[in-house]
Amino acid sequence: MKLQHIWKTLFYIIVSFAITMGSVSADTKFRNWINGFYATAAKHGISKATYNKAFKGIKSPDPRVLERARYQPEFRTKIWDYIDAKVNPYSLGVGAEKKRQNASVLKALEDHFGVNQHVLLALWSVESNYGAIFQDRSKLFNAPHALATLAYADRKRSKYARAQLISALKIIQHGDVQPSDMYGSWAGALGQTQFIPTSYDLYAIDADGDGKKDIWRSVPDALATAANLLVKNGWRRGETWGYEAKAPRSGYKYNGQTKTLAQWAKLGFKRPNGKRFSGTGRRAELKFLAGANGPAFLMMRNFFVIKKYNNANSYALSVGLLADRLAGYPGMVQRWPLPPGALNVDEKVLLQKGLAKLGYYKGEFDGNIGSGSRASIAKFQKKYGLTVDEKPSQNLLKAVKKAARIR
Repeated sequence: MKLQHIWKTLFYIIVSFAITMGSVSADTKFRNWINGFYATAAKHGISKATYNKAFKGIKSPDPRVLERARYQPEFRTKIWDYIDAKVNPYSLGVGAEKKRQNASVLKALEDHFGVNQHVLLALWSVESNYGAIFQDRSKLFNAPHALATLAYADRKRSKYARAQLISALKIIQHGDVQPSDMYGSWAGALGQTQFIPTSYDLYAIDADGDGKKDIWRSVPDALATAANLLVKNGWRRGETWGYEAKAPRSGYKYNGQTKTLAQWAKLGFKRPNGKRFSGTGRRAELKFLAGANGPAFLMMRNFFVIKKYNNANSYALSVGLLADRLAGYPGMVQRWPLPPGALNVDEKVLLQKGLAKLGYYKGEFDGNIGSGSRASIAKFQKKYGLTVDEKPSQNLLKAVKKAARIR
């Protein structure tokens, strides 16, 4: 038994040593990459002092970056779930308060750029929860570290990351932000309105006049920079992003086609609230974003300008719908083709409230079934002997309502 125990101990020592050496080797290679990349940075005018400051204390790739790179919700999540996560009672409530707090800034930006202030509010919400994500840096990513990780370890994004890293270093060298404060997304998007460094170079504005283009701390700078991007990419003053449309029975065959609003109306497309399309000479592209059984949308020029921010239909639609709601307009009339047993956003909020009452959930009542909500669902399912799948459903909601004694 003693000999067996000795061999078992030796085995674990050898395995641990191999893992440690592998980690040390990876760290050494990463540091060598960083040291070698300076030659490229120097050709773009980056000083050694700036470079050393940007990478001070960074010794290994950020594993969270590579994990996030494999999963992007706007391209994988069902569109109705993505919209619910962005357009919900929480985002509307906070948006109303942010609109009140920043009324003069929003009006000045709308007057100057011609971008509807509610679109700017919606972008701010979708990109950073109105800046709230910066309250917990543990969930954010240091831009030089994240971009170096992608440039070093992600073959698909290496070229992108190298270009963005050079631009990030230029921002640091200019003095707009210290490396220790240069936080953003896993892909290097910066500040409250999430600009990749090259876009920051093109569009960043010092709107508050303090001499810095600070999209991290300054709301005027962040929102002005967003407005500048939209305008420079063809935003049309006074026009909407598009319309929800009720399609005629054979309407799906026109999916993807572009016609004037007058032509769409002649083919039988209507607004589901009974109102008429305005500016009937303007052109719009028909999109069925959830298939033939889902609602139709007539997307105008400004919808595609919003996609310059993030080239996903679900993203641009969520911004447009949230902007409309923040402006006081009603939400969508038609329902998404939800699978049997699925919950709508109001039911998701009710589920969160029930789980909170039972002590399982501590997050916001926002209808966004993220990791916190799924963990609380799992705890409830385990406690009540249900199949633990972490998924919201009508049966789960019924069980939670019964347990929490809510209607």
